[in-house]
Amino acid sequence: MVTSVFIAAVSLALFWMAAFTLWWQMHAWRTPETLASTSFDRPDGGRAGSFSLLLPARHEQAVLEQTIKRLLESSHTDFEIIVIVGHDDPETAEVAERAAARDPGRVRVVVDTHEAKNKPKALNTALPYCTGEVVGVFDAEDQVHPELLTHVDHAFRTTGADVVQGGVQLINFHSSWYSLRNCLEYFFWFRSRLHLHAQKGFIPLGGNTVFVRTDVLREAGGWDPNCLAEDCDLGVRLSSVGKKVVVAYDSDMVTREETPGSLMSLLKQRTRWNQGFLQVYRKKDWKQLPTAGQRMLARYTLMTPFLQAFTGVIIPLNVAIALFLDVSVAIAFITFLPLVTAMVTFVFEVVGLHDFGRQYGLRVRFWHYLKLVVGGPFYQVLLAGAAIRAVYREQRGRSDWELTSHVGAHLIREDVHA
Repeated sequence: MVTSVFIAAVSLALFWMAAFTLWWQMHAWRTPETLASTSFDRPDGGRAGSFSLLLPARHEQAVLEQTIKRLLESSHTDFEIIVIVGHDDPETAEVAERAAARDPGRVRVVVDTHEAKNKPKALNTALPYCTGEVVGVFDAEDQVHPELLTHVDHAFRTTGADVVQGGVQLINFHSSWYSLRNCLEYFFWFRSRLHLHAQKGFIPLGGNTVFVRTDVLREAGGWDPNCLAEDCDLGVRLSSVGKKVVVAYDSDMVTREETPGSLMSLLKQRTRWNQGFLQVYRKKDWKQLPTAGQRMLARYTLMTPFLQAFTGVIIPLNVAIALFLDVSVAIAFITFLPLVTAMVTFVFEVVGLHDFGRQYGLRVRFWHYLKLVVGGPFYQVLLAGAAIRAVYREQRGRSDWELTSHVGAHLIREDVHA
């Protein structure tokens, strides 16, 4: 009897967790008005602000030059690019210095001399050199739209925002079975979920295409140099002191990126994110949020990677219990509830994949949908492994930055792939 009650309680908790998560994922699509409100407004040609664009690059010689070239094509008139390279990375430094020599008025190189390298330390190294009114962060492999800065500038002026978060989209959905799911995750997160967080007054910022007023950033002390999710941490700290964050998504304006090139690379990336979320949770800055609802959302969001991993593992166990153990009909019914939400989520993902292909002009075929559905359980196992690994690393005090390598897979025209 006790076992049955415990199983029912876990099943109900998982059901409501999955239901809330799905509802939040659908935020942007609930009404046409909501969807329309998520885009950038058209710039009005008013006063232009100035930008300092930070580009941390470590062992990124294969993609850095293309990214700098794209940023230099910006239609905005007042910006600087600060490339941050490690003192022990001569190959990337050579690419950066070559770009700075070609365009010394726009491109500068700052050297990060920290022995233990990571992204927040690199960003903090460059912050004192920023002369722009707004600091923007990009990754070394980013494909940035020429009109993005103009739209972001307009958003700052018309909304009074302290932070503007633009869209980021992994684009090479054709590369592997897991890249398909990886692309879709970004689509739901930046297209929909972050808008809900901004509306609620609590937001874990994305890692790039994020813009912060320079005085606000300096007042906050920059980025936490020891946090593995420095973007999330900054968003939590700024939310906790009431800074205004605006999120805008436009499929034409998103920053395009590539998925990790191997399962091990993806596992390490997710481990880093999960461990970073755990670090932010333990720092407890989110407890300064003014309302109980915001604090509840923060607690749930920061623990979501672990809860989702647990859900993916427990659903098959629940089904097995309902089918093979001697439990009452009511208990058996309840144990199936998480499976129901999982199936509804699969349907939503299929519809989302269709919308993703339509918005980006990509040919999504039947076997892509098949890979999406069949790969779901295996992807959940990978996420569970990353969550377990993150907890293990945090308990062992291991916080070294496991770098994700890039080869420029998102720079290939995906619409030519079957």
